[in-house]
Amino acid sequence: MITLYTFGRAFGLPDMSPFVMKAEMLLKLAGLDYRTDSGGFSKAPKGKLPYIDDDGEIIADSTFIRRHIEHKYGFDFDKGLDAEQRATAWAFERMFEDHIYWTFLHARWMDEGNFNRGPLAYFERMPIPMRFIVPRMARRQLKAQIMGHGMGRHTDEEIVSLGTRSLDAAADFLGHKTFMMRYEPSGLDATAFAFLAGALCPVFETPLRTAAERHGNIKAYVSRMAERYYPDFAEFHQWAA
Repeated sequence: MITLYTFGRAFGLPDMSPFVMKAEMLLKLAGLDYRTDSGGFSKAPKGKLPYIDDDGEIIADSTFIRRHIEHKYGFDFDKGLDAEQRATAWAFERMFEDHIYWTFLHARWMDEGNFNRGPLAYFERMPIPMRFIVPRMARRQLKAQIMGHGMGRHTDEEIVSLGTRSLDAAADFLGHKTFMMRYEPSGLDATAFAFLAGALCPVFETPLRTAAERHGNIKAYVSRMAERYYPDFAEFHQWAA
C-alpha cells in the first residue's frame, strides 16, 4: 500500500497544496491503491510535501512521484500523445508550477487579508507563544523566496498581469476540449486541475481568482474533473457554477 503524505483538507480543497493534489491525482489516474497521512511533514526528506512511501521506498516531489509510478508500475500518463504533444504538456506543466504557482503564493501570503483567511490556519495547532511568532517568521521566509524567484520584485499589479496571462493561456489551450490534451485525462490534467481548482477557491480575494472565473471553460473543466475524481467535494461544483 502506498502512503501519500499530505497537509490535509483545507479551504474546501482536498489539500492546501496544489502539489499534494497533483500527486494524489497521479495516483488516481494510475489506479493505484493508496492511503493519506497528514502527520509526516516533520520527516519530509526534502522539507516539503508531498512525498510517498511505497513499501519502504521514499519518493519526494510530485514530479519524481510521477516518474516512480511510470517506472515501477509501467503506467504511461501521456499514452497516445506524440512527441510534440508530450513536449507541449511538459511546457504547460512548468507554466503552472514555476509561474502561476508563484503569483498565487504571493496573493495568499503577502496580502494581509488573504493570509489571515488562509495560511494562518496552518499554525493554529501550535502552542502559544509559537502560534504568534512562527507565522511572522514564515511570512518573512516566503517573502524572501518569492523575491529570490524574481516574482516578488514586481509590483502587485505586474504580478497579477503575469498570472492573468498564464491563466488566459491555459484557458485558450483548453478551448473546447474535455481535458487539457484530449478527451481522456493525461498527466497534465493532474497538474492543471490541482492549480485551477486552487485558483477558483473563494476563500481568497484576488484579481487572479477573478481572472480564472472569467473563463467558463476553466470552471467547467474543474467541475468535470471534480465530479470524476472527488465526487464528495461539493464545493467544487459551487465554485464552477
